[in-house]
Amino acid sequence: MELLEVGKVAPSFTLQNQKGDKVSLKDFKGEKYVVLYFYPKALTPGCTIQACGIRDAKRTFSANETVVLGISPDPVNKLERFNEKKSLNFDLLSDLEHKIADKYRAWGPKKFMGKSYDGIHRVTYIIGKDGKIKHVMARVKTKSHHDDILEIIRTFKSNAKST
Repeated sequence: MELLEVGKVAPSFTLQNQKGDKVSLKDFKGEKYVVLYFYPKALTPGCTIQACGIRDAKRTFSANETVVLGISPDPVNKLERFNEKKSLNFDLLSDLEHKIADKYRAWGPKKFMGKSYDGIHRVTYIIGKDGKIKHVMARVKTKSHHDDILEIIRTFKSNAKST
């Protein structure tokens, strides 16, 4: 699976969040880094660990001028349940037809227990305030995902200060 390249303009999108409100990438341009992470299915063990890590690091993300958006093919009502059960504090976006996952090349063939099917790959894009892709995480560890992202963002900010 070939992911989008660093330095390219991130594909635009508008999706509904867990409340049914529309969220667009352009809402954050010029103001925040955007962590766009694709996850397979709400309320599953790995996705819950990943989301709770992000939830618990919310203050640190905010302090680093970063907003996190999770995208899955789940319907809005399931995202709302996920949000309520786990007290999440960031937007989960519904991509039922996987159009945005396709744009970001996060949808494709997978194998599980000997079966092949198409689905979401656990991929994360970090998008700069300029709307360009700054980093791509093709291999995500659910337990340390939030810390891994923050380390990368701190490096960007540190490098920006030294230039």
